[in-house]
Amino acid sequence: MHVAHDPEPVRLQAEIGAGPLEPLLREPGVTDVLVNGAGPVWVDRGSGVERSDVVIPDEAGLRRLAQRLVTACGRRLDDAVPHADARLPDGTRLHAILPPLSPQGTCLSLRLPPRRTFTLGDLVAAGSLPPAGAALLKALVTARLAFVVTGGTGTGKTTVLSTMLSLVPPSERLVLVEDAAELRPTHPHVVRLEARLPNAEGAGGVDLAVLVRQALRMRPDRLVVGEVRGEEVRELLAALNTGHEGGCGTLHANRAEHVPARFEALGAAAGLSRSAVHSQLGAALDAVVHLRRDSTGQRRIDGISILVGDLGGLLRAVPAVSFGRDALSPGPGQPELARRLAA
Repeated sequence: MHVAHDPEPVRLQAEIGAGPLEPLLREPGVTDVLVNGAGPVWVDRGSGVERSDVVIPDEAGLRRLAQRLVTACGRRLDDAVPHADARLPDGTRLHAILPPLSPQGTCLSLRLPPRRTFTLGDLVAAGSLPPAGAALLKALVTARLAFVVTGGTGTGKTTVLSTMLSLVPPSERLVLVEDAAELRPTHPHVVRLEARLPNAEGAGGVDLAVLVRQALRMRPDRLVVGEVRGEEVRELLAALNTGHEGGCGTLHANRAEHVPARFEALGAAAGLSRSAVHSQLGAALDAVVHLRRDSTGQRRIDGISILVGDLGGLLRAVPAVSFGRDALSPGPGQPELARRLAA
């Protein structure tokens, strides 16, 4: 979301050092820092990618910087292992890839964690949703509906989910399962489980599917999967079908109507049949909160959809409410969404 940012900068661990990138990583409002080989560095300040004033003069220095950052995270980056995913101690997600896989030179992609947790009022003030939309999002949480926040890359899914989780009553226990700790709800009872990548020898990894199973043994009032993108979808659907109300997460989908197909693809990778995915998903998921970037690059909440089945048992996303800048527009799924909220 493109809103006023906390003036306190993110503190990158001094013992690592990001060299010429540090001023950008400390700059309030920056969400992504992108290096496409030697030359200008690009950033996203919430309104799309733009060129910064920082320039990396030579490939040799850039390669050393990439290797230093990756090595500090306990990973390896060299000719034998020319790409790496890692997470810096401050939570910044890092991807690096070396030539010749990237012919233009060493590429670095850094995704910064949220600087703060925004309120619904912040999002309304930023124009990311209308006031009536804020009330509807709060109603979703209060009614303990299961939902996913969807959107393309960089649309603000984590920001919106953190905001909604902050609305959960303080008497409830949140158990968050994430690849990297990015969700930051303002809530007094949060338990975090974080996946672990395998080491350089390929051992010691713990994935989200394992952590979802562990989370179910920890008495969660709300089970949250930061991003559903792998075999953990099997455990999540099973949990939401066995009494774990109010579960939620994020899912990468460019359009709300793509959500059933995305779950179908993830379920297939987890060994679930198409019919099993659709039957479990239809019983598990109450709503889809979809985000997008508008023509100016601003992140906005587009609306809420519900999943309904056809005569063959396959699901499709039906718009329930569309969010304009100042008001809501009901869609064909609005009566069913109202019924679920009332129930």
